[in-house]
Amino acid sequence: MKVIVLVSGGMDSVTALYEAAVTHEVVAGLSFDYGSKHNDREIPFAAHHCDHLGVKHEIVKLGFIDELFASDLLRSGGEIPEGHYEDGNMKQTVVPFRNGIMLAVAAGYAESLGAEGIVIAAHSGDHAIYPDCREDFMVPMAEAIRAGTYVGIEVLRPFIAVRKEDIAAVGAKRGVDFGMTWSCYKGGRFHCGKCGTCVERKEAFALAGLDDPTVYDRES
Repeated sequence: MKVIVLVSGGMDSVTALYEAAVTHEVVAGLSFDYGSKHNDREIPFAAHHCDHLGVKHEIVKLGFIDELFASDLLRSGGEIPEGHYEDGNMKQTVVPFRNGIMLAVAAGYAESLGAEGIVIAAHSGDHAIYPDCREDFMVPMAEAIRAGTYVGIEVLRPFIAVRKEDIAAVGAKRGVDFGMTWSCYKGGRFHCGKCGTCVERKEAFALAGLDDPTVYDRES
């Protein structure tokens, strides 16, 4: 199947890109610059991995999200909270309906390229705080995209029922250089090691029995 992959530059989406390159024909990787604090750190990694695989890479600018939406993940928002990814305070990093917007854009782009599927790397660990990563959102969204495109584009979500450590294991199997991925929501020079995504990243490598190649801030 010809697919496009939503690839942020994080370890989940990069792994999805490599997995899709084995199981499908990837015609493009699609990144979104929507004004998050870490966009400038992660998107170059998305470009790197697309280039490594010989996949066309496109960046879609969605500046209105930073201008109009309320979220501490955005440059216009407050400080990024620290703690476990599933803690209640991490809800401050939710960008309202982000996946809905991105999937809608991806559907139009996929149909324009003659693709038949969209790959998104949402996983079970996301479910606790992100409503648009859950199957009760993904199923009707996928049905809408299928019904609203001539070719009936499918939304493929290979990691929706697995945890991040399982994704890390798949990535290791596919030869992903995780040192060339970005997770930290703070978007500093190094991973902070304290925000929810950093904590989850550390846990994933530990639970998968993999060496963590990430350079963390010395204070973490």
